[in-house]
Amino acid sequence: MAQYTVGMAHAPHPFRAPWWARNPHVQTMWGKFVRRARPVPTRLERWDTPDGDFVDLVRLDAAAPDRPRLLLLHGLEGGERSHYAQGLFGEARRRGWAMDLLLHRTCGPEMNRTRRFYHSGETSDVAFVVDRLARETPARPLGICGVSLGGNVLLKYLGERGPEVPGAVFAAIAVSVPYDLARGARHIGRGFARVYERNFLRSLRGKVVAKRERFPDLADDATLRRARSIWDFDDVVTAPVHGFRDAADYYARSSALGFLAGVHVPTLLLSAADDPFLPAAVLDEVRAAAADNPALYVEFTAHGGHVGFVGGRAPWRVEYYAERRTFEFLGERL
Repeated sequence: MAQYTVGMAHAPHPFRAPWWARNPHVQTMWGKFVRRARPVPTRLERWDTPDGDFVDLVRLDAAAPDRPRLLLLHGLEGGERSHYAQGLFGEARRRGWAMDLLLHRTCGPEMNRTRRFYHSGETSDVAFVVDRLARETPARPLGICGVSLGGNVLLKYLGERGPEVPGAVFAAIAVSVPYDLARGARHIGRGFARVYERNFLRSLRGKVVAKRERFPDLADDATLRRARSIWDFDDVVTAPVHGFRDAADYYARSSALGFLAGVHVPTLLLSAADDPFLPAAVLDEVRAAAADNPALYVEFTAHGGHVGFVGGRAPWRVEYYAERRTFEFLGERL
């Protein structure tokens, strides 16, 4: 699949996977197992939510009060240590931007208080944080980046709010989004991608066990053992806890593909055709939907894996395209 762009967005230096990182799993796993993070000084801030719970934000202050702010929404079981989060914090600091990472509930240093977790269609926390940021610093431009699950949440939020998104939000970018959650859940259970699925399940089961100390009626050990796939887990935990009939109902009502038409904020959709978390055919449907919405800019590449986009002439001279492209696209919209 060649790179394809809808609208006026133009990548000055489009992504090309290097000879040493054409494999999608190399792209996907490079950040976690090879990349060496350069931590940026940040602070953790807790905000109480309207439902009696809280969310944590990892915050980087800007060099000057008039500099833009980036809000990052991380992926499934991600957080402050995710390679892309560390990379974006470093890029924000280099450019003098403020940046906040919203830690989804259960992904911070402390288990949240309420029964609920987070999921691909849960947008109330994003709305709460965006509204507060816009209210507290109305003159500071706010860009949003959503990665993987966070990208699905971002697009659903933008599609739901439409023209009512706060005016401070000037642009957004969604990276490696699982646009069709049902097809994505099936796809990640095939072939080598099962390695990723097992890793996610191990982490998710652990959180259910921890949360049972306060809510003992959550899925018991036997039920969790029977949940051998992401679909199974969503069927016995995510769906019932969050008011869905079953996993299929959750996927149908939460997939970003169904909300693209409502997006009004200029938004770049960056994905790779070889993403092991999603069938490439889904991106054809995304491209068709984006063609009818002038606010959407599509950049699909042949290679890049899932939240990979690792480039550079050699393994010891690596470049991280998605991070550079995030600030490049947002900068063009300012």
